[in-house]
Amino acid sequence: MQILPFYLLCDESGSMIGESVDSINRALPELHHEISTNPTVADKTRFSLIGFSDSATVLQPLVDLSDIDDVPALSAGGLTSYGEAFRTLLRCIEADVAALKAEGHEVYRPVTFFMSDGIPTDPGEWEQAYKELTQSRFCPKIIAFGIGDAEEATIAQVANFRAFIQKDTTVSAAQALREFASSLTRSIVRSAGSIAADGGDGFTLAVDDTVPGFSTVSLDKL
Repeated sequence: MQILPFYLLCDESGSMIGESVDSINRALPELHHEISTNPTVADKTRFSLIGFSDSATVLQPLVDLSDIDDVPALSAGGLTSYGEAFRTLLRCIEADVAALKAEGHEVYRPVTFFMSDGIPTDPGEWEQAYKELTQSRFCPKIIAFGIGDAEEATIAQVANFRAFIQKDTTVSAAQALREFASSLTRSIVRSAGSIAADGGDGFTLAVDDTVPGFSTVSLDKL
């Protein structure tokens, strides 16, 4: 079977306390329901949730969402270590791809949705961890979202497929995060549908061109 792994790499630092983390937690059951009740999507995709602050924690190991009752909630506190996030992501992808292949699956390049509301608190260190991730044979396609105090240049640096930054001051962080979660869900559903429709060796990563509350960041600027 052909499998497309999705990883949600989500900021759990102290600045997320309150409505921001609550908005993500309210959206996760909707994502779970949308995916788990669609057999075509659930069969073709796997989902993992990694939260990061001072350290990074695998809250939900890679799973077929139809096999679990709910997705664990995020909790906020601490700093914003991008380096811990990327190191943990790489370890997970390496182990997960090996496990899926051992089960006889064909595995597509993983997709990571990255979300942060602030500036990395480990400058210099996180870039090295990111380099190790993106230069490995397991490098995922990364879609990065920034809200709050996140810097556009940093979000563009993290992304290698598409990037979005919250600039609309009329949209709250909570509203933007709900749109972020909806965009993630749509991407999983549409991308899985392209695998089923293709029937061959390829698929189309269906990521929104625009997301309400966000501006699209150019990845071509130096």
